[in-house]
Amino acid sequence: MEKLRSLVAIYPGSFDPITNGHLDLIERGARLCDRLVVAVLRNEAKQPLFSVEERMEMLREVICDYPNAEVDSFDGLLVDYAQRRGATVLIRGIRAISDYEYELQMALMNRRLCPGVETVFLMAGEAYSFLSSRVVKEVIRLGGDISGLVPSPVEVRLKNRVLRGF
Repeated sequence: MEKLRSLVAIYPGSFDPITNGHLDLIERGARLCDRLVVAVLRNEAKQPLFSVEERMEMLREVICDYPNAEVDSFDGLLVDYAQRRGATVLIRGIRAISDYEYELQMALMNRRLCPGVETVFLMAGEAYSFLSSRVVKEVIRLGGDISGLVPSPVEVRLKNRVLRGF
């Protein structure tokens, strides 16, 4: 009997830091595939709050309830990474029309570069449609309450980094 090929999907992002919106997409994405790779983009041009290793550690801590999800990092073209990992699906979140315009452009370029990899857009849950890592960092820097916006372990790390400087 012929073995069926498993569906591998990649959910890429900077995750600086991971938010509850990201976690919602990870949970939903994990239900759609056999294996979900949550891939942290290594982008030296950006000045992230957390190192790639710290972001990967936080992700591992908060996705441990999803046995088919794993954490990795990559640099370079996403479709090249997808091919190396045997993935045929890219998962991207959409919060607003402005996200769609950018994500559509990226999806079409990825399709041109690698026609065998499809992009699947997941709409943000209503509770998270306003949420981004950038907004979370701005709120905590200005002394606002970020509880409920990020997983608890991430909130602790954010407070330590932003409010206490380590």
